Amino acid sequence: MATKGEVSSSNAPEHASRFGPPPFDLWNKSLGDLAANIGSPQFPQALAEALRLLAPFEMMNAFQYAPDGTAHDLFNEDIPVERVVIVDHYLAGAYLLDPFYDAVRQSGDPRLLVMRNLTPDEFHQTEYYRRHYASTKISDEVGFVLPLDRGVIGVLSLSRIGGGLFADGKIETMAQAAPVVCALAARHWRAASVASVPASGSRAIPRIEHQRLTRRENEIVNLLLKGHSSLSTALQLSLSPNTIKVHRRRIYEKLNLSSQAELFLLFLA
Repeated sequence: MATKGEVSSSNAPEHASRFGPPPFDLWNKSLGDLAANIGSPQFPQALAEALRLLAPFEMMNAFQYAPDGTAHDLFNEDIPVERVVIVDHYLAGAYLLDPFYDAVRQSGDPRLLVMRNLTPDEFHQTEYYRRHYASTKISDEVGFVLPLDRGVIGVLSLSRIGGGLFADGKIETMAQAAPVVCALAARHWRAASVASVPASGSRAIPRIEHQRLTRRENEIVNLLLKGHSSLSTALQLSLSPNTIKVHRRRIYEKLNLSSQAELFLLFLA
């Protein structure tokens, strides 16, 4: 039986995994159950059951991001993979490399985020990907953006684990359902957000920067750790790829490093 945080796709209705949008009557019933459970402990399970009508997934969890740049827990119960990576290391600072984090910092409008549409060109070669996705066998991820109170933005994430990907048709269906999903989920978690996010300034903000590096070099480190190639980094900073390569070599020399794994550990150990 699925728990509040872990949703087994094997229990999903047949039409959710093979066909298009769910039948109108089932979807309406699921929305009614959601609305009735706003503010109750039963809401996450009702939400998971509703979303299971749209697409199969194995994990549902959520984080929230305060205006000061810090990340906080929102819903991370019964994580079916390595919790220390998915939650603890993430909140300790790894979230700074998360494409979802960058996306909601640019806009907190309610919508569906699709990981494959946000990642830089060398994201799958990064140490962040190796630790957060490859080691936990998370193979695909989408997220619903939840505008909460006091400028806090939540992301409710659905993940496939073990090699499965979200089909394009399922992504389209989830995107179409996003307005109502985001509105109901945000309504439920607003009270929890106010209670769990401390006032601005009460928590240190992790930063990917080093005093030995120049401002430009720190910018390049951030982009490299997020998965931008030298070419992509050059485009982001309006520099030439050769200039980026020179900066990159100097960064490694200054910090006495030889690999991106060492670079990752230096800033986000």
